[in-house]
Amino acid sequence: MGEPTGIAVEVAEGIARVRLDRPEAANALHEPMWFGLRDTLRELDADPSTRVIVISGNGKHFCSGIDVAMLAGLKETASDPSPGHGAEKLRRTILDLQDCLTAVERCRKPVLAAVHGVCIGAGLDLAVACDLRYATPDASFVLKEVDMGLAADVGVLQRLPRIVGEGIAREMAYTCRPVSGTEAKELRLVNGVFDDADALEQGVAALAAELAAKSPLALRGTKQAITYARDHSVADGLDQIATWNSGALISADLQEAVTAFLEKRPGVYRD
Repeated sequence: MGEPTGIAVEVAEGIARVRLDRPEAANALHEPMWFGLRDTLRELDADPSTRVIVISGNGKHFCSGIDVAMLAGLKETASDPSPGHGAEKLRRTILDLQDCLTAVERCRKPVLAAVHGVCIGAGLDLAVACDLRYATPDASFVLKEVDMGLAADVGVLQRLPRIVGEGIAREMAYTCRPVSGTEAKELRLVNGVFDDADALEQGVAALAAELAAKSPLALRGTKQAITYARDHSVADGLDQIATWNSGALISADLQEAVTAFLEKRPGVYRD
């Protein structure tokens, strides 16, 4: 797999480690990283040997948000003698950037975020698109957009309230105050906290290995069901999982899980 600019990828033993790789810029997302992230997730989603994905940041930080130069360039994108035409171009750009992060949620495999240092703006958009989030106590989560004079528009305002509740999401969005990794655990923004960056990497790697040993088909169906249920009624969610299991329930993975249970051994599942 080719590595897009600013994105480093390593795949081993069913686990893909995707690292934001602009440490000199605190992993600020410039244009190649946005589209490189989407391309990477698409490739990993299509790769049967990849079972779990871990996203982290190289250097001292997870992600400091959108690159300022790229943000400034959006004014040029909207520049047109006709305001309506310029607005349409900007809207299409925003939708495309949204899709770059939705690619994380759309990926069929579990995606884990390992957050240390700052996780600001678009970095938080990325983190909340992941299935699970883990952090160090001194990590700093900041929904920064209001202090930048704009409303966040690539996913955090839609996903964060589903994770921490509407009241906390509004407070984070309105005040732009930093939330530490320790507080993030209390708010259920992250699933767990590790003592430092090394412990974080080791702990998330251990969890990824645990997930990679499970039935990939079962994990894919479970992820799809939870994501679908989040955005639909209970009745619709029940119908969706009935449809999924009518096609996927009778599988080699089910037979292997039952056999492994009876033989008191770990299951061995196909990619």
